[in-house]
Amino acid sequence: MITLSFSETKKVYFASDQHFGAPSAESSRIRENKFIKWLNFIEKDIGALFLVGDLFDFWFEYKSVVPKGFVRILGKLASMSDNGIPIYFFVGNHDLWMEDYFITELGIQVFHKPQEFYINGKSFLIGHGDGLGPGDNGYKRMKKIFTNSISKFLFRWIHPDIGVKLAQYLSINNKLISGDDNVICHGPEKEIIFKYILKKENEKSRNFYVFGHTHRPIDLPTEKFRYINLGDWINHYTYAELTLDNLLLKTWKSHND
Repeated sequence: MITLSFSETKKVYFASDQHFGAPSAESSRIRENKFIKWLNFIEKDIGALFLVGDLFDFWFEYKSVVPKGFVRILGKLASMSDNGIPIYFFVGNHDLWMEDYFITELGIQVFHKPQEFYINGKSFLIGHGDGLGPGDNGYKRMKKIFTNSISKFLFRWIHPDIGVKLAQYLSINNKLISGDDNVICHGPEKEIIFKYILKKENEKSRNFYVFGHTHRPIDLPTEKFRYINLGDWINHYTYAELTLDNLLLKTWKSHND
């Protein structure tokens, strides 16, 4: 468990599923600029930032190459980190090939599975949400293949110009990579993520469960805990804001700028 504590003047922010790079560099740049405006806006009172997966629609780190583009968002995150703002990144199903670039170049801590936090006296379980709970077996098999060290070694031998284009095509067109069983709308209580949460809650009680992946903003209180799904920055432009008193699911009001 990681423990964080902030003064009443600071807030903790959560966002997920930006999918920068999709469906094209041009349209993605518009959303990237909106997200950077939001980062500029929250910087005045931010205590910590949680990026809960799928910041990119595709990400792969060769030994000496990272995907072209994303200079503005990477530069902004680097600046925030250099200014002492702790940033926590959770690998999603579209950027699961992340290695150590964020750690060594940006000073951002990276998690590959859900992580428990204790923030201002409240307990959290935070993760992207892909491959959790029962079902979605096709995606789970695909994920095992993609995260296998041999698979990554072989992909690294493909020239980046070919490998990146191939991966971008698969990312957009292959439903197995998206884990679609987990994003079909059955109602919050029937979601795979929520079933996973119930299992974890039976093991250990927590105040908040914060996930992404489904692209649907959800604020679901129960008698024992609260489930927040962060939505996305494609259609909803939603994020969560933690103050000393409450956790709020909000919409970035300037998303039409």
